[in-house]
Amino acid sequence: MPSIKPLPDLLISQIAAGEVVERPASVLKELLENSLDAGAWDISVQLAEGGVRQIRVADDGCGILRDELPLALARHATSKIASLEDLEHVASLGFRGEALASIASVARVSITSRVREAAHAYRIDAADMAIAPAALNAGTVIEVADLYFNTPARRKFLKTGQTEYAHCEEAFRRIALARPSVAFQLQHNGRVGHRLAASDLPRRVAEMLGDEFAAQARPFEAAAGSLRLMGYAALPAYSRASRDAQYFFVNNRFVRDKLLAHAVREAYADVLHGSRHPAYVLFLELDPYGVDVNVHPSKTEVRFRDGRAIHQFIFHALQRTLAAPLSHASAAPVSQAASSPATQWGQQSAMPRQQALGVEQPVAAYYDFVRPSAMPAPRIGESAPGEAPPLGYALAQLHGVYILAQNATGLVLVDMHAAHERILYEKLKNALDDSGAASQQLLIPAVLAAGGEEMAAAQEHADTLRRLGFEIAPAGPRELAVRAVPALLANAKVPDLVRALLADMEKLGASRAAAEHRNELLATLACHGAVRAHRSLSLPEMNALLREMEATERADQCNHGRPTWTQLGMDDLDRLFLRGR
Repeated sequence: MPSIKPLPDLLISQIAAGEVVERPASVLKELLENSLDAGAWDISVQLAEGGVRQIRVADDGCGILRDELPLALARHATSKIASLEDLEHVASLGFRGEALASIASVARVSITSRVREAAHAYRIDAADMAIAPAALNAGTVIEVADLYFNTPARRKFLKTGQTEYAHCEEAFRRIALARPSVAFQLQHNGRVGHRLAASDLPRRVAEMLGDEFAAQARPFEAAAGSLRLMGYAALPAYSRASRDAQYFFVNNRFVRDKLLAHAVREAYADVLHGSRHPAYVLFLELDPYGVDVNVHPSKTEVRFRDGRAIHQFIFHALQRTLAAPLSHASAAPVSQAASSPATQWGQQSAMPRQQALGVEQPVAAYYDFVRPSAMPAPRIGESAPGEAPPLGYALAQLHGVYILAQNATGLVLVDMHAAHERILYEKLKNALDDSGAASQQLLIPAVLAAGGEEMAAAQEHADTLRRLGFEIAPAGPRELAVRAVPALLANAKVPDLVRALLADMEKLGASRAAAEHRNELLATLACHGAVRAHRSLSLPEMNALLREMEATERADQCNHGRPTWTQLGMDDLDRLFLRGR
């Protein structure tokens, strides 16, 4: 039996490095976090060959005293915590004191640092721990060269330089998003990839995720007790095929947490197709005592003391933001300060949204707007009573599919079926929540031929059908008589509507149809009850649809997550026709 022996310090560090130093991006993350913990306001990163050959991070932080340089490279030596109480309330990004030691065990590491009060800087090399004077204004420069030079087996698992750089760039992006007040620069093989001046959060998010995300994201802020959530949630039209645009920060620390991801996913569940992923940048602030960050070596996983409360808070805050009707979209969210970054970004980068007249549009105002009389025509976006609503006024219908409308910003295009589908869906949900869907008796019952499975589904789900507003009974061995339908769907094609509903119920099963999948059934009803494509609408009908959209929650997208409308501003139209060139 082999005897038990203590491991050598170098081997202990290399084992720890296997957990902390997964690839060059892991090294870069640890070094950037150290710079931020040192109070840096300007950080410069230089990479070579994806960070495998060199990672150099220079900052203007507080620096390290000469006598403490050896401790910086020692395992479990740190200035950030000193007791268990400190660990339970840790607010710094780093706290274990093992990152630099682990990195130094698998790479060539040197540190050059100068505190502001010192006469000059000092440099230490991890290989021999020798300290020598050096030249540096203030702050710290850490150089990591030849990663895994002494563990070639680990180095074989690294990808190409470009792939490793992509991972480093992502680590850089996460840190830069968390601290917009800090200036950053990233170079790779001598070429500058990012140069970010110190700015505010809206500008930093736009720089990191692009103008398209900024245009499609909805800013918000919510607070409850010691919890505060703010950020930018992209509309479902900007959904992604992967999770590449999901950034969640807890006390400014980037995390990947299943509980948080589930809360966000649930908030998007009613507006996003199942195979698509939402895009967001969210910041959760809470008492450090309420979250344990000492769960995983990479510190990207956390554990909450009251996970259920956190989940519900995030879910409801984000759901309210996504559900806000167009008529309220320009108003600041509850608990949001007028000068907050979210409000500023909403004014600068969000989709155009004007103050609405109200839910009901006076007929006279509409005719004043479109009447080609001798009276002076109102300016674009204005009518007799005041400003135009967010979606403006209908001009025409295109191929019986799209509504063309004019608002203060330019041209609005609306998918009338998708928009009406969302309106009906929300009305059906509200009616069912209030007192059950109101029924409308048919003057002549609609009799439809039904197969055995449809007959069984109608009988098995009779109570659910009744709550939905249907009155269906057998009219023969293979016939069903529909005597009443939901009042909101009185104009729908009854046979198609009932067959689609029974088919859904048959798939879902008895108990599931009535409870868990209620919204799926209502979505089916709304789809069949919505105005169909190629149906001609009058201008008053089109305007009525626009006004209902403005007053309906989640009206930006249909039940399947597709956008219901889009905006072409005057600048967009001018570019199409090369005006001003």
